[in-house]
Amino acid sequence: MAAITPAMIKELRERTSAGMSDCKNALVEAEGDLDKAVEVILKKGLVKAASRAGKVATEGEVATWVSQDGKKGVIVEVNSQTDFVSRGDDFKTFVKTVLEVASTLPKDSDLVSQPYPGSDKTIDVVRQDLVGRIGENIVVRRWDVLEATSPNTIVHSYVHMGGKLAVLVAAEGTVADVAKSPDFKAFVENCAMQIAAMSPIVVHKDEVQAAAIEKQKEIYVGQLKEELDAALARIAELKGEGHGLNEADLKAELKHAESKKGPPEAMWPKVVDGKISKWFNEVTLLGQDNVWEQGAGTVDKIRGELGKKLGGEVKVTSFVRFGLGEGIEKKVENLADEVAKTIGA
Repeated sequence: MAAITPAMIKELRERTSAGMSDCKNALVEAEGDLDKAVEVILKKGLVKAASRAGKVATEGEVATWVSQDGKKGVIVEVNSQTDFVSRGDDFKTFVKTVLEVASTLPKDSDLVSQPYPGSDKTIDVVRQDLVGRIGENIVVRRWDVLEATSPNTIVHSYVHMGGKLAVLVAAEGTVADVAKSPDFKAFVENCAMQIAAMSPIVVHKDEVQAAAIEKQKEIYVGQLKEELDAALARIAELKGEGHGLNEADLKAELKHAESKKGPPEAMWPKVVDGKISKWFNEVTLLGQDNVWEQGAGTVDKIRGELGKKLGGEVKVTSFVRFGLGEGIEKKVENLADEVAKTIGA
């Protein structure tokens, strides 16, 4: 089993908001596997949800570029160690140039091996030179492309908090010249902000992988089992010796414990299916309640109404969302003493 380190406990706490002891115990039960430890905490019902973002963000910038005709968009993340460096002119120039190069490339190209404009060096060599000059590590971490799939497709970008978060989204319509419609443009812009704010993982539930659905079902079954086991343990405790309650209080406590058993096991599949339906609404763009017009319903409802208004169908085809530093571990600085105490260091 992997050693349970302070960094692991801290990261698990950040992902789940569970208590230190619960995080430590979950990691022990999961034999040091962080993702399994998240599942343990979810199954035990210690928290309702866990962060999909993973570890603490590092510094840097997420930048986007969209062609003038709106047919191609590019998103790039470049990381630095400190916010001070990411605000510097040298870093910003490097990010801008990397983005310009990425805008000329097809998807899945090796970006860092491309020539750096104005020099005889590659992007990666210029990056290394910049690291040497600044004295801080800089990484071209990831990039992606969205391109129009039809004449009526547009790509839109949204950058939040000066490059801490960015989104590319592509949408299309069946009506001729739909891309020129102010209502269509506004819908796409609002979808980009929705994606930034609510972190969906896919556009439609049909895109959710079967393995992810099965994993979520396991979590919900685990929560139901934990709820039942806790209630049965409480009932056994109350029926044993030494509960210290008078007859009336004992009766009330037993009734309360019985109510905490949850639905009968025979109903679990139906209950889990209901929870999965709600989960789909959380993780899909179209299933989420929109954030830009209170009371107007889901994004899918607004999409359908817009299509009727324009005389055709409107469809969000794809999106890319980069949160700065998602999944990158930052040096443990906070809570270190508390974590060390928890593991007995």
